[in-house]
Amino acid sequence: MRILITADPELPVPPTLYGGIERIIDLLVRGLRANGHTVGLVAHPDSTCPVDYFFPWSGSQSQNRWDAVRNTATLKSAVQQFQPDVLHSFSRLIYLLPLMTTPLPKIMSYQRCPTPHPVRWAAKLAGKSLSFTGCSEHICRQGRAAGGVWYPIHNCVELEKYTFQPTVADDAPLVFLSRIERIKGAHTAIAAARKMNRRLLIAGNQVNTPEGKQYWDSEIAPHLAINSSGIESGTNNRIEYVGAVNDVQKNQLLGQAAAMIVPIEWDEPFGIVFAEALACGTPVISCPSGSLPEIVRQGVDGYLVKQFSEVCKAIESLPLIDRSQCRQRAEQHFSAAVIVRQYEQLYEQFCQSQRRLQVIHREQTSTAS
Repeated sequence: MRILITADPELPVPPTLYGGIERIIDLLVRGLRANGHTVGLVAHPDSTCPVDYFFPWSGSQSQNRWDAVRNTATLKSAVQQFQPDVLHSFSRLIYLLPLMTTPLPKIMSYQRCPTPHPVRWAAKLAGKSLSFTGCSEHICRQGRAAGGVWYPIHNCVELEKYTFQPTVADDAPLVFLSRIERIKGAHTAIAAARKMNRRLLIAGNQVNTPEGKQYWDSEIAPHLAINSSGIESGTNNRIEYVGAVNDVQKNQLLGQAAAMIVPIEWDEPFGIVFAEALACGTPVISCPSGSLPEIVRQGVDGYLVKQFSEVCKAIESLPLIDRSQCRQRAEQHFSAAVIVRQYEQLYEQFCQSQRRLQVIHREQTSTAS
């Protein structure tokens, strides 16, 4: 099968640092090629993902109108040159506009909540030649309200990068790993760790906005063992900020943790870090919002809590979690091999359906004439 995949133009595939969906696309491309498919990629010019055909975007910004026009032309040209059996877009829906009324099977994937109006017009314009996927059933439910056929396919992790740790020390720390902003709940993690007298390691990028800086200065920094100037605060020597981490550091950080605690205050579309924690055998403490109930089985892979008292109870109950169950959850539901196969099955099903429709259309046209 010839499969053309698109990524947003801002970051290369794979990303040099952060870029969750670019990592997913890289794993998808590698998995498809390993399974014998011919894969083309439309992405940032600096992409190094090994593909059979590569087409660099002309424009570098998704939100720039002129770049959108240029990238729409780039994608149309790529389709003409590559002649794919299916086009799978992880980039902007508008780039598909010239291709909407063609019979080419098209899949549009969403990693965040879809905007209803574009989905509605695209579904009507493309008809059965366009299907949608969401990175969770949570995203798909919102998409279906706008129109079109939606399939939930979760994001994946590269299991080889994450070492399963069957046991940890009795005094193993809790770990918060995410962006340092209110909706991720670092302040709640700090409060719970202090309440339960547990060590907490905080990892992730600080948010460089007025709101992000205010949140850091008022709700994070005062509780750290060592402040941003390198001075011991003396207020609580069990809360540490370790900064942003790369893949190797992430594996080490999650592997040594009693749990990853990210008590979110928003509807998380998926959150790859939750699957990464499970891959290490590390239980998750979070909240039952967005996609989290699809990732974490209550009392099996961790705890989903609604109130602060429940956060503390979850920390207390961590010895009841079998870490091997966490690893199995990642292997069976969030591994690259599993997710690649789900996309592969969708391509095959979709293309067969489109071919049947084209045969029916030709037969009807022939009969009418």
